[in-house]
Order: sequence, then structure tokens, then C-alpha cells
Amino acid sequence: MNKKQKLELTWIGKENRPELEPRILLEDPEKSYHARHKVTKKDIFDNRLIFGDNLLALKALEQEFAGKVKCVYIDPPFNTGQAFEHYDDGLEHSLWLSLVRDRIQLLFRLLEPNGTIWVHLDDNEVHYLKVMMDEVIGRQNYITSISWRAADSSNNDAKQFSIDHNTILVYAKAPNWLSKPLPRKESDNKHYKNPDNDPRGPWFQGNLSSPNPRENLRYEIVSPRGKNIHPPANGWRWSKELMNKMIANGAIIFTKDGKRIIKKTYLADQGGLSPSSLWYNIDETGHNRQAKYELKKLFPGVNTADLFKTPKPEKLIKRIIEIATNPGDLVLDSFAGSGTTGAVAHKMGRRWIMVELGEHCHTHIIPRLKKVIDGEDPGGITKAVNWKGGGGFRYYRLAPSLLEKDKWDNWVINKSYNGAMLTEALCKLEGFTYAPGDSIYWQHGHSTEQDFIYVTTANLNHEQLQQLSDEVGSERTLVVLCTAFRARADRYPNLTVKKIPRAVLARCEWGHDDYSLRVENLPKAPLPKGQMGLFDDEMG
Repeated sequence: MNKKQKLELTWIGKENRPELEPRILLEDPEKSYHARHKVTKKDIFDNRLIFGDNLLALKALEQEFAGKVKCVYIDPPFNTGQAFEHYDDGLEHSLWLSLVRDRIQLLFRLLEPNGTIWVHLDDNEVHYLKVMMDEVIGRQNYITSISWRAADSSNNDAKQFSIDHNTILVYAKAPNWLSKPLPRKESDNKHYKNPDNDPRGPWFQGNLSSPNPRENLRYEIVSPRGKNIHPPANGWRWSKELMNKMIANGAIIFTKDGKRIIKKTYLADQGGLSPSSLWYNIDETGHNRQAKYELKKLFPGVNTADLFKTPKPEKLIKRIIEIATNPGDLVLDSFAGSGTTGAVAHKMGRRWIMVELGEHCHTHIIPRLKKVIDGEDPGGITKAVNWKGGGGFRYYRLAPSLLEKDKWDNWVINKSYNGAMLTEALCKLEGFTYAPGDSIYWQHGHSTEQDFIYVTTANLNHEQLQQLSDEVGSERTLVVLCTAFRARADRYPNLTVKKIPRAVLARCEWGHDDYSLRVENLPKAPLPKGQMGLFDDEMG
């Protein structure tokens, strides 16, 4: 009973977590694409489209992009039980929570200190996910839940309620995150008038009362007509000194009868608008049917039934990006779907990373992005942001697992790995930045200015290791990864010598290529305490 308890959401398999292999990413220049020429000086070309399992892709991005992403938007499968073509969307609650939890944790690590994550769901799982995200990210980092009107008309055949909205959970990396104000529209200013021809322009009557009871703000004001004006129940909004200054400069005026005061709030002093958590205006944030129309315009020759079934409208993503980012910031979507997030981020001058496993990465996303880059996408937010085309993206795929089983069931280095791939993969596994030196052969990467790594498939002897040690010198250190060595490793104080693949066998799950949202891809339960795994005796 003295075990410390906590409030948490529990589910079957919650304790099972995958040991992810940090894969490297391989660019395919044939699928990368860029504009023929620069359209503006601010064109962005280093965007990334990654084809592969999104959990492995996020792990692959972690070393380079941890703390660098300004906004994450994800629209994971809703777990509705329906048979979606592009996603297995019918997972049982516990399995769904485990799989989304693993992705949320990695995404949160990628956020910069002033970053936010936006998770788009319907009612099937959003309330469970809210409790789980409070635990994983921290309840103090929860910002709000946005209700987005997803349907442009109600379902009058519904037996209980017409479900016309989705929910977007918003969490920040830091609790003191501030949203960017939205630009004012003409309709936002209609209550500003100028009945007295004030040279400072239109105004409206502002609030005079203190939001909380303040005894020191309860004072009387004497009008020019000699009338005593009593304070509101909570007191005035300002101190007596400040009140007198505002009366003197005309910001506060008296009524003609001298019985009341009026606070002038000027339109000229107003900035943007704080975003609301209720997004009901389909002209501003779109709706699901509009998203379908946008895709149909992009792919007029494709049957509607063959289009991506759950796209999101560009206006919705525009609103999120407006609130959460500035031009040049990095936006990430690891459930890219039809590619709306990248298309909108591109048009708005943000850098972006998208990850997609489905074949629609090639049938939907790449053709869509090419039209955006070539200035041939007239729909969505193109006119609203005056998009003319430009920029580009690089296409990457996940490298295969570094290790594979040979015919004797032993783990060996994957035959598809060349020297450069092997070196980059081992740098990532050891926590080094891959940066091969031009002049010094053993500098394949670094973790600090004095700590380096060297990867070789050679069998090193004492003379070779001694030469390395001499070249490294006493002011630097070197990790040496080789297939074998014939010497005592402790003879070289500035070297750390390790055998591959044995040195990395216990690091992660090898040969696991698919962590997608399917039951058969769940991580295996951990071994009971005391039970040995196949390689436990080799990893001590």
C-alpha cells in the first residue's frame, strides 16, 4: 500500500515498447524534384519527403532534427473500424494507443523549445488520447482542444446526433507558448465607429471594470458637470492616476449628462486577433467535402473512388501554420496522406518534412508537389497566399536494416550496405555526427571537436592500431569500429576499439521494417525477468 500511486490511463500492452533501429535515409535523385529556376529569393529547396514506416523514419530524423521542428501536425487513422484502403484503420483501442503513443513521444522530442504538436482526431479515440498525452507530454503543456467543423451539412439520417466536427489537440513544448495572432478581416472591425469624428479614427466602448474585486480601485470620479460617478462593483480597471491621464488625453470621455464615462478603444491600436478554439466558419477553415474537391481538381482523370479517402482542406492546414509558425520555420507531418501539409507549408514559405508509407506517396503526393512547385496548382490556398511556384524537395527512403541473418541464423552486416552506408549507420548508432574528413582518413564523424569515430571492415593488428593511436595524439580520442582486431584494446589510451556487428547487437531490434498501424506489427512483449534471449550470452 505504500507504493506511490499516480493518475494514468492503462491499457493492454502499455509496457511493451519497440527498440527502434536508427536507420539512415537514402536519397533517390530520380524522385527528388525542384523548379527549373528560382521564382523568389526565399525559395526553399531542402524539404524532405520520406517513403517508409513513419516510426522508423522519425527515429532516423531524431539525431539531426531533435529540437528543430516548430510545428507538428498529424492526422493519424481515426480507429473508426472502417476498412480504409490506404490505412488499416480498425485497430482495437489498446493497440491503437500503444502505436500512437510511440510516435507522439518521438515527435515531441523533435519539437523546438517554442514548438507545438497538433493531433487531429474524431470522437472514437480523442478522449483516450488526451489522457495519454497528458501523461506522456505533461498536462501542463496542454494548450487547448479545437473543435473543427468538418462537415458542410448535417446528416439528417443520423439516429442520435449528426457528428459534424473533429477535434484537434494542441500541446506545446513549453507551457508558456504564445500563439501568433490572426490577421483582422473587415468583418472583425464592423463594431468600430467614429460618431464624434475623433482624429484617431474609429473606436468602440471598452470595458471599464476590473476583472477581479480590487478595493484600491474603488474610487469616485467627479465629472465636469459636478456629478459623482460611482465605481463598478469590482472597481475601475485602472488606478486613479492612470484614469486621470486617460481623461486628460481624451481616451476616456464623459457623457453629455456627466453621469457616465466611456473608454475609447481605437481600431488603430488593435493588433491581430487571438485564435478561437471553435473553428466553425467553413469559408475560413474549409471542410471535408472541399478537401475532396481540391484533390479532384488536381487529379481530374482519377475516379473519385480512387482518390485518397480522408484528405484535409488546405484552408485548415493554413490556419494551423498561421498560428504556430513564421516563414522559414520547419513543419512536420508523419502521416502525410495526400500531402496537404507539405503542399500548404510550401506555398506559405515554410520548410517541411513529410513521411508516408503507402503507395499513394508516389501516386498522390509526388504528382501534387510537382504541380505546386511548377505553379500549376490553382486550387486550395494558392490565390490567398499569391503562390507562383518555386522551390523543391528531396525524396528519401529508409535504408534496410543494418544487420540481417545469414543462412546459419547469425546476425551479419547487410550485404546491401556499401562502405559509406555502413559508416553513416554506425555513426548514428554510436551517437556521432557523420562527417567524413577530406584529409584525415580515420575521421568519419565526430561527437565533439576532439572526439572522433573511424569505421572499417578490416581486421586490425597491433601495428595498425598503434599507428592510429599515434596519429590521434593525446589531445583527441577515437572510437574504432572494425570487424576484428588482434591486440589488447586497453593498450591504446586514446582509442576505444569495438568489433562489429557484435558491439551493436543489443542496441535495438534488427530486421524489423514495418511498425505501421497493424496488429501483427506490434512489438514483442519483454522477456520475463530472468529469462535469457538468444544473444544474451554474447552481449555481456
